[in-house]
Amino acid sequence: MSTTQTTMQRIQQKLREAIARALEKIGVPSPVDVFLEVPREAHHGDWATNVAMQLAKSLRKPPHAIARAIVDALDAQQAGVARVEIAGPGFINFVMDKRALHDVIRDVYRAGARYGALDRDPSERILVEYVSANPTGQLHLGHARGAALGDALCRVLAYAGYTIEREYYINDAGNQITNWAQSLEVRYCQALGIEREMPEDGYFGDDVVAYGKRIALRDGDQWVHADKEVRAQFFRQYGLERQMEAIRGVLHQFRVQFDHWRSETALYERGDVQRALDALRTSGCVYEHDGAIWLQTTAFGDDKDRVLVKQDGLFTYLMPDIAYHIDKYERGYDKIINIWGADHHGYVARVRAAMQAVGRDPDVLHVVIAQMVSLYKNGEKVKMSKRTGKAITLAELIDDVGVDAARYFFAMRSADAHLDFDMDLAVSESSDNPVYYVQYAHARICSVFRQAGVSEEAVRDADLTPLSTDDAYALLQVLGAWPEAVAEAAQQCAPHRVVRYVYGLAGVFHRYYKAERVLVEDDKERMAKLALYGATRRTIAAALDLIGVHAPTVMVRDA
Repeated sequence: MSTTQTTMQRIQQKLREAIARALEKIGVPSPVDVFLEVPREAHHGDWATNVAMQLAKSLRKPPHAIARAIVDALDAQQAGVARVEIAGPGFINFVMDKRALHDVIRDVYRAGARYGALDRDPSERILVEYVSANPTGQLHLGHARGAALGDALCRVLAYAGYTIEREYYINDAGNQITNWAQSLEVRYCQALGIEREMPEDGYFGDDVVAYGKRIALRDGDQWVHADKEVRAQFFRQYGLERQMEAIRGVLHQFRVQFDHWRSETALYERGDVQRALDALRTSGCVYEHDGAIWLQTTAFGDDKDRVLVKQDGLFTYLMPDIAYHIDKYERGYDKIINIWGADHHGYVARVRAAMQAVGRDPDVLHVVIAQMVSLYKNGEKVKMSKRTGKAITLAELIDDVGVDAARYFFAMRSADAHLDFDMDLAVSESSDNPVYYVQYAHARICSVFRQAGVSEEAVRDADLTPLSTDDAYALLQVLGAWPEAVAEAAQQCAPHRVVRYVYGLAGVFHRYYKAERVLVEDDKERMAKLALYGATRRTIAAALDLIGVHAPTVMVRDA
């Protein structure tokens, strides 16, 4: 964690120390763990403690009497307390001297682009694997949500001080790839006027047709006469390369990058899959039944045992996945995070069971399940693209609503919640559109600075005493909560908390903007308000960056 305390942390520590001194005055032996919480109702104050109720049993006194003694012994001025009251059976509520919140602005300017970031031991490494779509078609909405969540999570974790590595697992082995390559060969032949039937489980997408025509135009009938194995290998390799190029391209457009692209085929070529099976055999958790090889995952909490090798001697999909996860562990990460689609929910227990079977700590592996996405337009659910008559792809969604709106909407709900994506709302230029609402707050601040004719650096050392209204203090309080929001989002692997925070910050800012003029004649007041504006803009920009959304300086409404 950061060794530099934020303003909010300093305020809390100062209050805790004052309560501890009051406890000493009334004869309570130290140390006492003083817990502070933010009351649910704003009129109850800024902080509250139940320490009086915690001490009732040991002191053999009513909580209310203990609370009264603490309040009487408290040096309110030294604690930065403006008002204190006892509520209910013995809660102590504190209303703080809001002038201490001025230091939040100093924190923001002092930290620069790193306000809210946390300092950790850089040797603590986390691997995040996400998207990992089969290279047999275009990325769909489920992949898109996983991409937005995964990238946002990586940004949040990196901002929170972890060393992050991003990984895409290429499922380039198995029957799906074989069927895709055979489909491509058929389309190639058809492009040459040679009639061939598509395989039973073939791929009928327009991309396969286009690739087939491209090969026919470039190579003629070269592959019609090639050796069968050479021909099959060519179409497999060509198809994989083209599909991965397309996947990389649309992900790059979506502002999603990866440090590693790991191949399933490489696991077989290195012998990792066989070594994983041998390790499971050694563990004693493998047995043979009905001609197949099974893993006893029920011994580790799974609902039934799982087949590793089928009766025909071929590996199931689970076996290379086990080898892949063993490889992850062997690379020495402190935490391994997978972001999987909703259809993989039942897969979690069996992979964790396999890791336990080979002696790996299952708690190192953390799986985030991203639930389904439903698109709505004109109030109706959209199932198919009007352009293609097929499922809407990530590329089409980007064309329809833009990267910013898509990323914001995908990140704004918890991964475990179903997402209803309103395409009309995503493109609307109104305060009802959450991404527009937040971006407009940022652009509005930039506009005010342009009108003022000064830079943010010019106001960073302004006298802040004119910031004394309830609206100004409300904005300062939200700004002060940003480091805690980052910490919670990282700890809970929940980037939607960043979205929730920045939307709330934008709301408080817009209220402040409407309540108070900024470009007033009084120079001292104007500079103080601009300093608050600058701190707000920087925090909004930082939050938007963590979810991969631009912070524009000009909006259409400005123009």
